[in-house]
This record gives sequence, structure tokens and C-alpha cells, in this order.
Amino acid sequence: MRLALCVLSWGKNMRMLRIGLCQINTTVGDIEGNTRKILDYIARGKRMKADLLAFPEMAITGYPPEDLLFMPKFIEADLKAVKRIAQATSSITVLVGFVDKDGDIFNAAALLHDGKIVDSYAKTFLPNYGVFDEDRYFQPGKENFIFILRSTPIGPSICEDLWYPGDPIRTQALSGGAELIVNISSSPYHAGKSAYREKMISTRASDNVAIVAYCNLVGGQDDLVFDGGSVIFDQTGNLIARGKQFEEDLILADLDMEAVFRMRLHDPRIRKERLASEEKTLKRIDLPNYSRQARKRPPIPKKENRPLDRLSEIYAALVLGTGDYIRKNGFRTVLIGLSGGIDSALTAAIAVDALGKKGVVGVTMPSQYSSKGSIDDSELLARNLGIRLIKIPITEIFQAYLKTLSPSFKGLKPGVTEENIQARIRGNVLMALSNKFGWLVLTTGNKSEMSVGYCTLYGDMAGGFAVLKDVPKTLVYELARHRNKEERKETIPRNTFMKPPSAELRPDQKDEDSLPPYPILDPILKAYVEEDKGLEEIAKMGFKEGLIKQIIQLVDRNEYKRRQSPPGVKITHRALGKDRRLPVTNKYRNF
Repeated sequence: MRLALCVLSWGKNMRMLRIGLCQINTTVGDIEGNTRKILDYIARGKRMKADLLAFPEMAITGYPPEDLLFMPKFIEADLKAVKRIAQATSSITVLVGFVDKDGDIFNAAALLHDGKIVDSYAKTFLPNYGVFDEDRYFQPGKENFIFILRSTPIGPSICEDLWYPGDPIRTQALSGGAELIVNISSSPYHAGKSAYREKMISTRASDNVAIVAYCNLVGGQDDLVFDGGSVIFDQTGNLIARGKQFEEDLILADLDMEAVFRMRLHDPRIRKERLASEEKTLKRIDLPNYSRQARKRPPIPKKENRPLDRLSEIYAALVLGTGDYIRKNGFRTVLIGLSGGIDSALTAAIAVDALGKKGVVGVTMPSQYSSKGSIDDSELLARNLGIRLIKIPITEIFQAYLKTLSPSFKGLKPGVTEENIQARIRGNVLMALSNKFGWLVLTTGNKSEMSVGYCTLYGDMAGGFAVLKDVPKTLVYELARHRNKEERKETIPRNTFMKPPSAELRPDQKDEDSLPPYPILDPILKAYVEEDKGLEEIAKMGFKEGLIKQIIQLVDRNEYKRRQSPPGVKITHRALGKDRRLPVTNKYRNF
């Protein structure tokens, strides 16, 4: 897809519009802080002599505010903030996401112009799938409209409204003659979504013969991460401008609206569609011209933001999601149990990239079953990352547990119970350090382990945030290699990649003693957990039915563990959280 030039000259006969997409990182509930950030970007837009600025969906409240929406004072604060922002819009027009109230509440975009609240557009399509619960809170918008700014008809819309090929976009563009569609969005990330989204937006632009400007939220919120990547596509479906991924950005472009008008004059689809939709009424709002001096505009800095590749994109999502969760919840330092394995190594690397090395503390807790290689690898990783390492052996604590429990366990062979005791000792040590110093514990389990319950409640699951919760084991290895490649050195030690995965809770233990090899396990889990495939469909992929049934049983049986796990960054199409809500008490089996 070619990148069109977004900096144009301003001839006398050209009808140009300068737009700015304000891709900001908001915090849910921080209405005051979000408002200050919005006001700052408005000031920046004014300095660049922008005609129109767009902010993300629910930028004032943060997204998603969930049950805060049931609190009247929260809505009152949101509405006060809109009035305050409107006062700052002299000589500029702004579309900003907020929660509107007219009896019911609406997911809305406020149209602010020259110091006043002109109107609001309410979202038409309310998503109620995956991580979305908008039907729980909002009523759908019923009124569609366009507004005229500097002789340009513009159609506002919100997130999901753009994903449908028909209304409200089609009526705005074809009945109302909108030459520019501005969509404000808070679209959560998963791997591969940005490319699919851009293809959709390009199609909407060319199908409606209109420029489409799409402003997306950026930042982490609990288990969600928003990737930004705001874009503008011209009326032929070609890219004009793209914002940064996983960073705040102000995307400015000068739009040649006269070119859109000329193209629409000669497009037979426009005439045909307009005749077919003449019966649809559409409100038109004419915005008065600003009282402004000569509009000599500073040049827009030239920049080209290329999309990240698959691994860079996923890694950036993990770093942003982790860092925002930590900072937005008031922590400065995190604590990670380092085992010498690949999961804890990648978690530590992500934490360092999110917070800096001074914000990360590692703890190695060797037992009698810990190999020298694992201890050495933990120490080498800590040196390579430049983080502080605390060493707390647990052998004596473990022996004290066994002695205390020996009367009750008399005559019984050691087994999983004793293994789990070690994991829980380590969890207790980490939580003790967390309580004493105010550090947040990052758990290190991955999606493969969490799916089948290969983890210990109140042991390795103890912590405040699970960085790799949605990262399958095979992807953990890919991301760790990617991190080393980007650093151009073996920050994560070579031996960490080479040794077989092991919990090291008994002599010579390996993960494959209990689970299929991860290259076999992960595709089955993806098919069952993310794609809802049953036994017969998965068997057609070439796996044995007995193995498939065993894995399905493990996934279903361990829902109770996942309910008690901390949140973690969502990076796949379906994470083990809000995306997949199965009952704990459940006798149904999908085979």
C-alpha cells in the first residue's frame, strides 16, 4: 500500500482541511488527568493551525470504564469535563469521546466548536462480544448527522460504526454528501488486528468515495492494550498518514477536499446510491467560521511510521500493557522469581523494557532439586539485564514443612503435594518481599501452562500481574529470541533456550513428563480455546483423538484456577479472561 503525501500546498482555489488525530494514552477514572491531556493536545493543535482535532472513544473517562458508569457522580464529572474542554476550543473544532446522558447514557462523541458544545453523536452499534459489554451500559444512538466545517461535509462515527459496510457511514457519505468520515475508536489489540483493520478502513474509504480518518486509543488498561496506529485513507483507499504503534502521537495531515468533490462528481455509484437513499433524513449542522486572523500554517513535519512486524508488535504490546498496569496502579518496582527458565527470563526482560533496570528486582529461590545450571542462568540473566538479584534458598523451609506434616502424611508416598509445597513456599517468599517493600510481583506462567492447569494455586500463580498469561510457550521462545536479536547480544542466556523446560520440583523433572511437547500442545490449545473447535475438527489437523480428549479435559477441569489468576496482557484473538467465560461448575465436554 503506497503512502500518499500528506503535506500539500495551499493554493487559492484549493479547499483544504487540516486535521489532527490525537492518539493519547488515557487512564480509566482519571477524568481530571485525561482532561488535562486533552487540553494540552488542543493547544498543540492550535499551534499547528489545525481545523479539526479528533480524540479517541471515551477519551474523557478512559476506556472501558465498566461499572463506574453506574455511579452518578462519575457521569457528572464526565459532563463537567466536556464543558471545560469546550471552553478551550476557540478557533478550532474538536471531536472528543465521552459519556453523554439524556435520561439513558450513551457512548458519544462531543462536537465542540469555537468555545461551545454544538451537539453530540451517539454510537450506533454497541459491541457485546469478546471483551466488550457495551449493551450492559449504553443505549444505541438513533440520530445520525453530518457537520459542515470550512465548506466540507463531515460525518462523525465511533469505533464499531465503521466496521459495518452500511449505515451510519453510508448515509453520511451518500445521502449527506460527507467527504470526510472521522471515526474515534478504542479498539483493543490482538496480534494481526492492525493489518486487518487498515484493510477494512481502506475499503470503507473507497466504497464511500470519502476520506476516512480513524483515531485510536493507545495504552494499557488491566488486561487490555490499545495499539494506537491511527490512520487516514483517501477516497481511493490509499494511505495518507499513519500514527505510531503503542505510543502517543499527534497525526497531522492536510486534506485536499476539492479532490474528493471532483471524484464524487464523476462516480456513478454516488448518484445511484443517493437516489436509493433519498428517503433517509440526515441532520446537517453548519458550523460558523472562526473569528481568526490570516491562517498562515506552519509546515507539518514529514514522518513515515511503518507497521511493526509480528514479533515486534507483540513484544511492544507486552511492554506497554505491563508498564501501564504497573504505573497506573501506583507501583514503581516489580519483583520476579527467576528460575533460570525461559518464562521468567522473558518476563524480566519485558519488565526492564517497561520500567528500566532500577525498577526490577529478581529473586532466585533454589531448592535441593534446582540444578546448578538454573541458578547460574538466573545470575547471568540478572547481570545481563543490570537488575538487582536476591538469593533466598528454600531447602530448610521445605524440610520444616515436611517435618511439620510428617505425622499427617505418615505412610504416604511423596508426590504432587510435596512439589506444590515448594511452589507455595516460593510464592510466600515473593509475597513477603512484596508486602515489606511495596513491590508488585509479576507471575511468569504462560498461556500453555495456564490452559491445562500446569501451575500451582498460591504458588507460582501468586502475584499481581501475569505478563505472559496470553502467550503460548512456543511464542515465548520466539519472543525471547526476538529480544536477543534486537539487542544484538545474548541478554537471555543461550543455555536458557537449550535446556528442556522443567519446574524442577523433583529429581530430573521435565514438563514433557506431564504434558505433550509444546509444539504439539499449543496448536491443539489454539484450536480448542481460541477457535472453539471440537474433538473431530482438531483430529482432522492430524492429532490423535486420545491426546485431544486428554487436553480438552485438562482445559475444562482447570477453569477454577484461571478464575483465581491475576490479569495479564491480551495479545491473542481470545485470551483466558473476559474473552472466554465458562462456568467453573460444568459437566459438559466438547467431545
